[in-house]
Amino acid sequence: MAERRVECAWKRHISEQLKLRDRVQRHAFEEIIHQYNRLLEKSDLQAVLSERYQPEKYDVQRGHEASSGADSSRSDALQQEMAQMRIKHQEELTELHKKRGELAQSVIELNNQIQQKDKEIQSNEAKMQEYQQQIANLEGDCRELRSCLQDLERANQTLKDEYDALQITFSALEEKLRKTAEDNQELVSRWMAEKAQEANRLNAENEKDSRRRQAKLQKELADAAKEPLPIDPDDDIEVLAEDGGKGGGETSPNRPLSRTPSKKISQPPPGGLLDSISNIFGYVALKLPYVWSPSRRRSANSFSTSPENTEAPSGACAEVRVPSTALHVFEAHDGEVNAVRFSPGSRLLATGGMDRRVKLWEVIAGHCESKGALTGSNAGITSIDFDSAGSYLLAASNDFASRIWTVDDYRLRHTLTGHSGKVLSARFLLDNARIVSGSYDRTLKLWDLRSKVCMKTVFAGSSCNDIVCTEQCVMSGHFDKKVRFWDIRAESIVRELELLGRVTSLDLNHDRTELLTCSRDDLIKIIDLRTNAIRQTFSAQGFKCGADWTRVTFSPDGSYVAGGSAEGALYVWNVLTGKVDRTLDRNHNSAINAVSWSSSGAYVASVEKGSKAILWSDM
Repeated sequence: MAERRVECAWKRHISEQLKLRDRVQRHAFEEIIHQYNRLLEKSDLQAVLSERYQPEKYDVQRGHEASSGADSSRSDALQQEMAQMRIKHQEELTELHKKRGELAQSVIELNNQIQQKDKEIQSNEAKMQEYQQQIANLEGDCRELRSCLQDLERANQTLKDEYDALQITFSALEEKLRKTAEDNQELVSRWMAEKAQEANRLNAENEKDSRRRQAKLQKELADAAKEPLPIDPDDDIEVLAEDGGKGGGETSPNRPLSRTPSKKISQPPPGGLLDSISNIFGYVALKLPYVWSPSRRRSANSFSTSPENTEAPSGACAEVRVPSTALHVFEAHDGEVNAVRFSPGSRLLATGGMDRRVKLWEVIAGHCESKGALTGSNAGITSIDFDSAGSYLLAASNDFASRIWTVDDYRLRHTLTGHSGKVLSARFLLDNARIVSGSYDRTLKLWDLRSKVCMKTVFAGSSCNDIVCTEQCVMSGHFDKKVRFWDIRAESIVRELELLGRVTSLDLNHDRTELLTCSRDDLIKIIDLRTNAIRQTFSAQGFKCGADWTRVTFSPDGSYVAGGSAEGALYVWNVLTGKVDRTLDRNHNSAINAVSWSSSGAYVASVEKGSKAILWSDM
């Protein structure tokens, strides 16, 4: 029915257009044709009159001859009248012939126009047939599209029903997850409270045992001093014998050595606050026979429980120097410099830039000398990390990959690909056999360097800007303003901490008990990992975080924090007072992207959005 209606409609439309054209064209020429017909009638009438007057003329002549001039005056008048009529008729005939010629020319022109119009009609009819064929084809296409549209509507309805069902299921699971998270948080809080109580109890017991052992040891030493014993090679503690008598005179170098009985001093039983809380964060708690106090944090690095650990490792921090002078300002890269890192021994400085290279610099007497460049990256470098021995260098890149070079021969050893976005940070784990990388594609990947494969992929839900690692925990800072704590063994979030701005940088102190964060709200914060609470917040009037990858750093002993501002100033805060200790603002010409403090404590390096790098110290 619909097709018949469409067919009748276009036929009716064409008929009406033809009638309209007939009326328009006929009206234009109707008056001309009418005048032409009138002229034809006049011409015919003139011919009739001419034929009529011709016999009359002959009759007059014959009558004149017959009458032989009977009435000459009458004949003359009649002839004069006839002559006038003949002249008049001749003029009218001439005029009519002239008009007839003009009308004939008009008729010829009109005939030409009619022929042109006929040609146009034929052309239009051909076009109409072509358009009718196109209309038929389009109607077929419309029928097919309507059929496809109906199929798509049915499929869409099915998908909508499935989506509604999945949405209901998701809401139920989300509610279940929320309740489970609340229950888990409650259990963790109870567990932490119980652990804290147990730690306090164990500390109290350790303190009592320590006092008992010290009293016993003093008593044994006093007894040994009174009765010198023969030297036994198995004894562990040597004590100089006292001079005779209670007066206690000077000790003679030739006096024999006296020892306590052959008995080793036992190590305190395991326990204490650090042993009970360290668990997931992977730092080794020192089994001290006294209660741990934050005031002893700075001296914890040099403490050891065995003679083998008395020697400080290479590059260990002897004294932190607060930077005040730019010792060396140099062009590090051809373009923006994104990353900087000192090697564990503080001998080498590595920088990475948008020129796709990692450059190594040897620090000699406050001056940086170029050692070489590590090549192989196909895009700009975003972060740099050394392994604990300083033998390998790890760099993340904008070409969706991370790469590892050996520092001695500058050879590219591993290329780790698998991310679908630029890799913004990559770190070695403490075992140096695994690394963790965080990417713009909102995932974190755990890589095994022995097998060169990705062991785990974790979806974080937001772009990862920086990463720090302990033995079993990964801490990641994200674009959605959250710091996430991941348990590597369980592939799950241990907890989250939300800040007021996008997280740009993370750093751990030497004890791995405090986390340093920097965010786009221009605040630097220290988070206590044992209490999961923000312990301290740093800010300054001129300090402004310049980018989503601005890096800040702890000093090696954790007493200072250094960070660069968008205006090119380097700020150093004192952790103890919480105030700015130094502001160095005359050397950088653009925003500072990253800062690194050498493990020896002597130097600080900073790089900028320009091409410069600066080595700082207090000299």
